[in-house]
Amino acid sequence: MADRAYNFNAGPAALPLEVLRQAQEQFVDFGGTGMSLMEMSHRGKVYESVHYETEKLLRELAGIPDHYKVLFLQGGASTQFAMVPMNLGAPGKVAAYVHTGAWAAKAIKEAKLFGETAIAASTEADAFMRIPSSGELNIPDNAAYLHVTSNETIGGVQWKEYPDTGSVPLVADMSSDILCRPLNVAQFGLIYAGAQKNLGPSGVTIVIIREDLIGQPAGTVPTMLQYATHAKSGSLYNTPPTFGIYMINLVLKWLQGQGGAAAMERINREKADILYREIDESGGFYRGCAEPGSRSLMNVTFRMADEELEKRFVKESEEAGFVGLKGHRDVGGLRASIYNAVPLESVQALASFMREFKRRNG
Repeated sequence: MADRAYNFNAGPAALPLEVLRQAQEQFVDFGGTGMSLMEMSHRGKVYESVHYETEKLLRELAGIPDHYKVLFLQGGASTQFAMVPMNLGAPGKVAAYVHTGAWAAKAIKEAKLFGETAIAASTEADAFMRIPSSGELNIPDNAAYLHVTSNETIGGVQWKEYPDTGSVPLVADMSSDILCRPLNVAQFGLIYAGAQKNLGPSGVTIVIIREDLIGQPAGTVPTMLQYATHAKSGSLYNTPPTFGIYMINLVLKWLQGQGGAAAMERINREKADILYREIDESGGFYRGCAEPGSRSLMNVTFRMADEELEKRFVKESEEAGFVGLKGHRDVGGLRASIYNAVPLESVQALASFMREFKRRNG
């Protein structure tokens, strides 16, 4: 559509146009029922078929083994910051975290409310502009788990390879890069992801958890905050975010049609390479924030000579139809979020704009 914006929002983020059109077509009358899916009982057969098909699609696309549960929860990744230590913590155990930026910091802050925590590695001394090497990790012998933030949207850094934690369960916040590339789920004890960047609209949180980690929490945990509650009920203990889950269903089918995670990785690398090349070959006009070896496929962060020039870039880009290029308010600068649904053509248009802006202002 000619009037569609070039959407580089960090989240909620771009959704595939064909998914939006399909949802539009089915919005008032879903499957000839005379009702919108949002009007249906979550206990009815029509919705349940969507619910369980969505789980099946996710299992296929992410290669989720049978001994893992898939949960559709609410509260975003921010609620998982608390649910993880509440459910996986135990007396005499330490919650271990790798501190790689703002989102890791939020997870650590919540964990400290529930017990002893340890920082297994931190890149704070490098302004969180890189991912630590495996040799930098110091995992306590009594660690209940090791938590990593797979992709830091604010700094624009991403784990290229995940650490081998041996018998210690590896927990990952994958809110901003789930299914941007193939994933070995068996390497993890628990994965969680807010849907609003790569999977669908805001309001749904995906949790993928190994069955042996689901049990009675060591402390007093409210029923709704126990993984066991949702695992036993197939994520239907309470009314789930039905329309959001339906939208994830459509996005997963779209991903399947694109060729799955391996095909998405090729496309995502092409998109990222276009922008990083524009930055690196600009003669210093644009300066990448993240260290090259830690650069994110999902969030390209960069700076310019001064803030006034960055403000001009944002203003002129918005006038040209680009949305979401202003950096996070905590760090400033510029950021292009190029999640799965951001078309290659949008990235090419941004690169062209960057060249033209440099020509006029360099």
